[in-house]
Amino acid sequence: MALRIKSADRFVVNVPLTPRCEEWNALMVYNWRILEIIRVELEGGIVGWGESIPVYTWTKTTDEALLAVPGMNPVEFMGDDSIGAGLQMALYDAVGKALEIPAHCLFPLPKIRDWCPLGWWNTKMPPEALAEEAKEAVSKGYTAHKIKTRPWLDCYAQTEAISAVTPEHYRIDMDWNDMLLHVGIATPILQELEKHPKVALFEGPLPQRDIEGYRHLRGKIAKPIVAHIGVPAFPVAVRSEMCDGFVFSECGAGIAMTNGALCAAFEKPFWLQAVGAGLTTAWVAQLGAVLSHARWPAITCMNNYADDLLSEPLRIEDGYVQVPTAPGLGVTFNTDTLSRYAMQPPYLHPERRHIITVEWPSGRRLHYATMVNRQGNHATKSPFSHAANATTLDTHRQMWEDFLMGNHPIEPRGAQMTVQKDDGSSEWADLYARTQKGPVWSGR
Repeated sequence: MALRIKSADRFVVNVPLTPRCEEWNALMVYNWRILEIIRVELEGGIVGWGESIPVYTWTKTTDEALLAVPGMNPVEFMGDDSIGAGLQMALYDAVGKALEIPAHCLFPLPKIRDWCPLGWWNTKMPPEALAEEAKEAVSKGYTAHKIKTRPWLDCYAQTEAISAVTPEHYRIDMDWNDMLLHVGIATPILQELEKHPKVALFEGPLPQRDIEGYRHLRGKIAKPIVAHIGVPAFPVAVRSEMCDGFVFSECGAGIAMTNGALCAAFEKPFWLQAVGAGLTTAWVAQLGAVLSHARWPAITCMNNYADDLLSEPLRIEDGYVQVPTAPGLGVTFNTDTLSRYAMQPPYLHPERRHIITVEWPSGRRLHYATMVNRQGNHATKSPFSHAANATTLDTHRQMWEDFLMGNHPIEPRGAQMTVQKDDGSSEWADLYARTQKGPVWSGR
């Protein structure tokens, strides 16, 4: 049977988040609501679907890529990650349907599992919000929870809040994104946390360039320490023994197969991480079905969305998602969502006006206008327009950068973060104007 691509089209949709995720994702990843849906039709009428978040994906699908594939055999592009996440998923979906086989049969490895571990994910949230998320996670069949731990939130209180509402077998994965700064700070914090039976592993406690720091830290901590694969290069990470395993945030078919083989050769577990809704989760499950060392819970953030965009949900039980067995990705995309959530250019949401306040037990309070400097905030940039990438406001140091510079206490007990939305008052407007120029202190 000859395979030829008839057409490849892009649709952009604005998918609602769950109310709690909507509230806290607004601090930084508010443009994750915007999904790009790729539709590929083969000659003969078979249709494949793919999706990605344009502001956060391993490779964006360009207009040039969409124009290049019609008339071509889809098999020529299937291992090429450069064509873009959504287009690659759609091609595997279409070819699998044409050949009447699941997408995992198109990868150059045998299937080794029918169920893949899958984790619940939340952004930076206070303990009480995480507890509510954890209760919902348990009700949906999840048993692992990846949380963002930050020096402006009490990580011990976060852990206890989640633990109080979850069963004994529930596990917490903690991600610092470098925020523990160096081994001297990180060691006592992780040693205290690893005593908790529900804490499973620690991701990115230090900047990954600090290879020696990771090596020393790993020697002091019993539970796994995890780094993003590729920084430093895999041979350096393995020789230095800096970590116990890896995160794959690059989930294209080509790089996933390559990195998966490396990890298997050196007995390094990993998890797959690709943000999206139902199609992305199905894609990750198809990869996980054949990658032997994809043993830690995958992260797709599907739980953040109020709609998975599928006609029938994926099956999740006891912390695992069942690998779909139908042809292609094995799921049915709900085409009604294309009109229901259709979005017009520019494909961006405005940043919510708010003041973020950090308060320490001493009573000192520090106010910020935004989580990160707008000049460095990938979440505010349009993937479709160079003009939209221009900085609209020249902000000074904001929350993320201020803490990474080591200007404030790291993980003290009792630290709290609160958010004040615009209440229309002159007092709020005055403080907001001041915070746009940099952090503003009160109570000292």
